[in-house]
Amino acid sequence: MRLKDKVAIITGGAQGIGFAAAKRFSEEGAIVVIADFNEAQGRNAESELQNAGAQVSFIQVDISNREQVDRLVGKVIETFGKIDILVNNAGITRDAMLTKMSEKDFQDVIQVNLTGVFHCTQAVVPHMVAAGGGKIISTSSVTGVYGNVGQTNYAAAKAAIIGMTKTWAKELGRKGIRANAVVPGFTEMSMVTTVPEKVIESIKSMIPVQRLGKPEDIANAYLFLASDEADYVNGAVLHVDGGIMM
Repeated sequence: MRLKDKVAIITGGAQGIGFAAAKRFSEEGAIVVIADFNEAQGRNAESELQNAGAQVSFIQVDISNREQVDRLVGKVIETFGKIDILVNNAGITRDAMLTKMSEKDFQDVIQVNLTGVFHCTQAVVPHMVAAGGGKIISTSSVTGVYGNVGQTNYAAAKAAIIGMTKTWAKELGRKGIRANAVVPGFTEMSMVTTVPEKVIESIKSMIPVQRLGKPEDIANAYLFLASDEADYVNGAVLHVDGGIMM
């Protein structure tokens, strides 16, 4: 097992890509903490994976709130004694054209998608340093690399994650910590169900592999970067997008 007895925190782990990662990590022997704002979905995810034999626990948290993040990390350390892996996966969208985007919608996305990543990473790093190492995996997006109409807030946050990741790779590499980013493309998740089929087909036609990504595709990238196999991978930005932008 590639993650046997590793303790992993996965933010936004109650659904979509985060849930796929929680499932995949647990299959590889990890002790998984699902950190999610949605308590009902978190409890359901915890129950489903526990019933499958996984070592999984759910902790409700708003990652934009530093006090809640500190409590989360403190509880994980108290319970398991260490944190080997942090997957900064949680994110929200509040899409609108620039001229119609409210300041609240801009700030809400920045607070969760960017400040939340800062909170979680800053909170776990001292414990990783004390243990001699760890893996930090943060989720960007093709929107953060190439931009996207109607997503000023989301693109800003996801672009910044790449910059933060490269900075952390330089600061923390000598301390045994590897920081990398994953850049998902268009992925099959609940939000896609609201997109007209004609639009989905148009997107697929632009992807060389002719399909949307699956949550498992992204989860497998997380798994590689979390494993010992990626010990010499640091500051990487791994695109998992079917080649949509080349």
